[in-house]
Amino acid sequence: MSDFQMPQHVIDRVMEKRGRLNVFETFDPTKTAFLIVDMQNFFVNGVQPCLNIMPNITRLAEHVRASGGLVVWVVLTVAETEDGPSLWPIYHDNFFTEAKMKAHKAGLTRGSEGHAIHKGLDVRDEDMISEKTRFSALVQGASDLHEQLQARGIENVLVGGTLTNMCCESTARDAMMIGYRAIMVEDCNASRTPEDHAAGLTTVYQSFSDVRSTDDVIENLLGVKSAATAAK
Repeated sequence: MSDFQMPQHVIDRVMEKRGRLNVFETFDPTKTAFLIVDMQNFFVNGVQPCLNIMPNITRLAEHVRASGGLVVWVVLTVAETEDGPSLWPIYHDNFFTEAKMKAHKAGLTRGSEGHAIHKGLDVRDEDMISEKTRFSALVQGASDLHEQLQARGIENVLVGGTLTNMCCESTARDAMMIGYRAIMVEDCNASRTPEDHAAGLTTVYQSFSDVRSTDDVIENLLGVKSAATAAK
């Protein structure tokens, strides 16, 4: 159970701006993708907040699949081979010490143990895996995720994974900016500290995406009863 509560001053600002707490009342499950960001060993191993969200990620992914939606595992790749060049040189050359850069690059090289999705997560054959070379897979040139989603008729994205205030926030922002209806699923996201987690969620909630819980997404946004009811 997450302890996050949206600050009242943010709620007040949102209500003054748009007059309602949630931007989106319902999503068509068949046009919805759950983007699970960077749940790789390099980021997850030994980081308790990331381990804590795994049951919710699994539960929501199961519901999205059962409802006809798409589950996408988004992974960060910063080098194609251990001795190869960085795929993101401006980041590696300027935002790390030499030792930290080498560790980051080695840990996120394609095929390395750190690059793999954590074994505690349920990756299915019908899911999609999308490699990215930037914080957001939806920024121009970072991946082919946008084209893949468009080809599948996806209009809505649910965002989970790590870190809330880095890759997940970046993904939600870019999703909205290029025309997707976006939700950050609060208790499917994790950061190293509660303060970092809150910073990401409070920012996107004001102008980029809704912020809702796993239970709320399943029971209300996607609607457990909606698919069965529509078939009758």
